[in-house]
Amino acid sequence: MEPTDIKKAIECIIFVSDQPVSVDKLQQVFTELEKGDMRKYLKELIQEWGALGRGIILEEVAGGYQFRTDPAYSEYITNFNKRVKKFRLSRAALEVLAIIAYKQPVTRVEVESIRGVDSSGVINALLERRILEIKGRKEVIGKPFLYGTTGEFLEVFGLKNLSDLPTLKEIDEISKNLDTGILSLPEELS
Repeated sequence: MEPTDIKKAIECIIFVSDQPVSVDKLQQVFTELEKGDMRKYLKELIQEWGALGRGIILEEVAGGYQFRTDPAYSEYITNFNKRVKKFRLSRAALEVLAIIAYKQPVTRVEVESIRGVDSSGVINALLERRILEIKGRKEVIGKPFLYGTTGEFLEVFGLKNLSDLPTLKEIDEISKNLDTGILSLPEELS
């Protein structure tokens, strides 16, 4: 099979999938390709789709590859499709999510000890939205649930994996810049 045909077939697979498609899943289809070649084709496809300057982009997200709409046009999508709702999280939900994302797997009591307030309602809401999931039980008295983030979390926040989360040093720098009012934005956002 020619490289252009392989890339077209990869595009088709990613297009019809309702979840990000991993390299391993693609390897099951293209058994004759090495992982390095598969990654090369995917990198080329990302560049080609980006160069088109269209409303659809190909991104690496949540451990796989997915076609996504350009975030710049989300308002139009929401206006067109009323079932698509803007995803807003309260400050409490963001706090809980950040604690769990960085410390997972973690119990509700551990989250509450950091926040200093009851977090059960927020955790339940995040579980309903499938951003968090129960990862198991902690082997202590009472065997409380352990919570962690999901692939949906990675998709919503556009992360390839958890190592893409900002480091504490990066967060501190962002916080300092917000406190002083000095925040350098990319030209297209300023």
